[in-house]
Amino acid sequence: MLKVMLVDDEPFITQGLKVLIDWEKEGFEIVKIANDGEEAYEYLKENDLDLIISDIKMPGMTGIELLEKVREEKLSDAYFVILSGYSDFSYTQKAIWYNCMDYVLKPVNKSDLITVLKKVSESSEQEKLKKLHTNKTEKAYLERYLTSVVLGKFDKNDIEYVESQMDLSWNLRYVSIFIDDESAEIEDKDLRERQKKLYNACLDVLKDYSNNIIFDNADENSYAIGFIYCDYMSNGYNSKFDLFLEYVRKHLEGLLQKKVMMVVGKNVNGTENLCQSYGSVNILKSQLAFHDKKEIYIYDIEFNKNQSGEMLCKNSLDKLILAIEQNDEKAMKNSVDAFYEEIKKSGRSNDAINLNINYLLFQLIHIATKQDNNVNQEEILTYISEQSFDNSFSRGSSEHLLEFSKNYAIYLQQLRKTTVGDVFTQVEELVKEHYAENLNLVEISKRFYINNSYFGRIFYKKYGITFKDYLTVHRVNVACNLLLTTDMRVADIGEAVGYKDRDYFIKKFIEKKGCTPAKYRKSHAQ
Repeated sequence: MLKVMLVDDEPFITQGLKVLIDWEKEGFEIVKIANDGEEAYEYLKENDLDLIISDIKMPGMTGIELLEKVREEKLSDAYFVILSGYSDFSYTQKAIWYNCMDYVLKPVNKSDLITVLKKVSESSEQEKLKKLHTNKTEKAYLERYLTSVVLGKFDKNDIEYVESQMDLSWNLRYVSIFIDDESAEIEDKDLRERQKKLYNACLDVLKDYSNNIIFDNADENSYAIGFIYCDYMSNGYNSKFDLFLEYVRKHLEGLLQKKVMMVVGKNVNGTENLCQSYGSVNILKSQLAFHDKKEIYIYDIEFNKNQSGEMLCKNSLDKLILAIEQNDEKAMKNSVDAFYEEIKKSGRSNDAINLNINYLLFQLIHIATKQDNNVNQEEILTYISEQSFDNSFSRGSSEHLLEFSKNYAIYLQQLRKTTVGDVFTQVEELVKEHYAENLNLVEISKRFYINNSYFGRIFYKKYGITFKDYLTVHRVNVACNLLLTTDMRVADIGEAVGYKDRDYFIKKFIEKKGCTPAKYRKSHAQ
């Protein structure tokens, strides 16, 4: 509803206007009736309006004087409509000069009033669309600068622009928000669409801080949303930022009906240091498999750094890395035992393990990247560590690290034998030889030590279809050959190519060939 104020020193005029039409039906609500210009002026100091309909001649402050004062003092952007019994052009001319929308003669005709209100409605809608477009453009412009600052690719002008447009505090944190979904096969376009929905949900929940929200697309395999947390945001949550973030997370889950997770970077001082908080988020993300599963991971808590700092057990870890490279299980066990013994003797807490594992993981990423730089190594680390954890070892325990080391050694061996391109070739051969078996992306990914979600995306990029569709196409093509070269029954052919359910086989056949198997056989019999 657009809010209206009527201004006239004659009560019967304002009462007449009030009952002349159905204001609500036209999309308007009369929120104030002022008896003169002074009363209207004082009201505008404290209240927002969309439309002012005022008599032109009143004792004290006239309608023209009210309009002049409102415009010059920038009290309101409300549309102004002047009412008068005088058709004096000089009044009209002055009213137009001060951006008056219309000029209506008394007595006011019902149709004339409705026409003016429709004009106001249309103008208001156009202004809203224009403002929305402007806001979107400004938001996109700001987001580009803010992303540069977050990534550490900025200059003095970038910092100045971001700080001039945002209400940033001295204490800041970068927060990565993402959907936790273990679905085996999600196409890139679907993940991007889901990222957009998450972005819009963040704008809805964090509408007061919409400028602090960005797409985290620095990595082509990232589908997260970034949020710049400022310490003043938790004022209503006992000044505890984790309570504020949990409130946000739960509301996002309610909107999306999906599990939402957050990784919170370390606290930094000043806009120019935001990139450090962003970097700490990426470090923590790469090690999540070594931490207990939770909804919100906070860098400071997960690493628990003390004032004196933690020492790196470099000697033990370098020996472990060499053992992993050589796939020497005995040396791996000795190195893991030596590492934990060093941690124990030093008197440091188990949380200190994470600081050392950070070194280990980045060294392993470097080794694997030298073999094949096309694979998303962070996803591989997570995948192999999760596999180790699935064997009932506690996260962060020596058993978990040893099992992880063994699995990673096998993965490196596999990388030495094959690149991603070679994997595609082997998958093609696998489908040709075993198409009738229960092949699926999860099992194939395990075979080649590639994260199934990642492999599903690169498979789609190469072939333009999902692995499931690729397998279906091959099965149907084999079925076509059998239909034309044998007299096997349709049900038997379906079973021969991997479909035990005859109806499901026919459904898939129709999807790919546009007709039933029987019709295909008959039409190609010649």
